[in-house]
Amino acid sequence: MSQNETPMPPHQAPETKQRDLQLGTEQEMQTRLHDIVSQIRQQTDICPKLALVLGSGLGELVQKMEICATIPYETLAGFPRSTVQGHRGQFLFGKLSGVPTVVMQGRVHYYEGYSMSQVVLPIRVMGMLGARFLLLTNAAGGMNPSFSPGDLMVITDHIATAVDNPLRGENLSFLGPRFPDMSEVYSARLRDVMFDVADRCKIPLRAGVYVQLSGPSYETPAEIRMYRMLGGDAVGMSTACEAIVARHMGLEVGGISCITNMAAGVSDTPLSHEEVQTTATRLSGQFSELLLEIAATLKEL
Repeated sequence: MSQNETPMPPHQAPETKQRDLQLGTEQEMQTRLHDIVSQIRQQTDICPKLALVLGSGLGELVQKMEICATIPYETLAGFPRSTVQGHRGQFLFGKLSGVPTVVMQGRVHYYEGYSMSQVVLPIRVMGMLGARFLLLTNAAGGMNPSFSPGDLMVITDHIATAVDNPLRGENLSFLGPRFPDMSEVYSARLRDVMFDVADRCKIPLRAGVYVQLSGPSYETPAEIRMYRMLGGDAVGMSTACEAIVARHMGLEVGGISCITNMAAGVSDTPLSHEEVQTTATRLSGQFSELLLEIAATLKEL
């Protein structure tokens, strides 16, 4: 700064595009969440039993859904917008295999510039709308050398120490306790349902530990070796933070990763988002069949 330049006063500092979404005290957060829920309730009275988050390229399922209401994120004041190719950025309300369901057709990510509280805000909204079960899906890189692109992996646990914990800050006591137990983030009961359904549908399933990193850059081979040594089987840029806040609220959580590529150093193929989308789209039909049957089973739970 030259001697002739005057420092910009703090109150005149440029606003970031997400400043209006920053979350403050518990009371402010409670007011914001209730406001978003109220906006949604003005458009649909469906009380979902199941909440489903669709990852990159996994949108074919919605063609099998009985949709009653579509609500783009951008129409909800105070709600984060999805900016990533392959993420439509809208809520779908209706029935999936006869089960009242809300679908997030596209999520928001930490690497898009949101705070972690903003990233998980949609999960909290779906919980407040009444969801009891949360199914998380994602496109992930395979670290386990026995995996191949096209595999589906049931998430048994996760490693998320490389990203901010979404519960950091003032506890939202109206949603859950200050120190929630995370010994079973991903429900053993839902895992049993997934494997039973897969057996009936003759869809092979893997099982493993998911690692969430911040992105948007893909991992280096050295990072993959480290997380593989720590017990990771697949790696991605979402999901674990969503599972944490869902468990904080008492939702029963299940997760499935679509292995769209092998992680850096596991194969010699350069990584690209186009490859991720192509593989996910190719598997979308099989994935949809699996999720439809899982939803049908949840009707009885």
